Amino acid sequence: MRFHFMFCLCVLTLTFPLASRVSAKNPETGFLDRTLSLHGQTYKYQVFLPENWTPKQKWPIILFLHGFGERGSEGKVAAVQFARVQRIPYFGICFGMQMAVIEGARHLADIPRAGSTEFGPSPDPVIGLMTEWTRGNAVERRNAETELGGTMRLGAYPCDLGEGTRVRQIYGAPTISERHRHRYEVNITYKSRLEQAGFVFSGMSPDGELPEIVELPNHPWFVGVQFHPELKSKPFEPHPLFTSFVKAALDQSRLV
Repeated sequence: MRFHFMFCLCVLTLTFPLASRVSAKNPETGFLDRTLSLHGQTYKYQVFLPENWTPKQKWPIILFLHGFGERGSEGKVAAVQFARVQRIPYFGICFGMQMAVIEGARHLADIPRAGSTEFGPSPDPVIGLMTEWTRGNAVERRNAETELGGTMRLGAYPCDLGEGTRVRQIYGAPTISERHRHRYEVNITYKSRLEQAGFVFSGMSPDGELPEIVELPNHPWFVGVQFHPELKSKPFEPHPLFTSFVKAALDQSRLV
């Protein structure tokens, strides 16, 4: 069975507001020009059209990879909203999880000005700079004045999985260990409001202070993780999250 992966495609093509770096092409040559109106601004972007693509075809999945910076973030949030509303399987890794939380906060939890302090001061910083975490028996601390060099939360950390959640079923274990590389995190003070809006924090640090995984239970497959599963995935021994995600793609491809 043939199906197309949307590896951050909608995300990547929305990251060039007003002036795309890719030269304009028509559908026959592989790209289609589009515009997006969002919060009073108009964004230009391009959609890649696979060979033999027709307007009736749909993308079965969206994979949102990690990254940094404000550039194109509003387009990325719009891509998450597209995946959620259209019920397209979505997998957000690191930054992809953070953008999913911002989108959900704005459109599900009624926090319209939700944002990330990575982009500057925010009235509702649902994503914020990590200031303290535990590594072994030591506590590491950072603040906004700390130099960026060497300030990431790096390496393997444990994560407790919620009973009855999708990720608990995928892993088949109550506790996992995954590798991290991030400086910002989901702001724990917004956890209850996001849960009331439908988000499930299915993975948490053992002390319950750091959200590691979020999911939407009423969606075909919507998972965001703060860690990097690709660092523990091999060609002939894929990470279980990727295996489940690809299965969701196969299931979705049968519906489109």
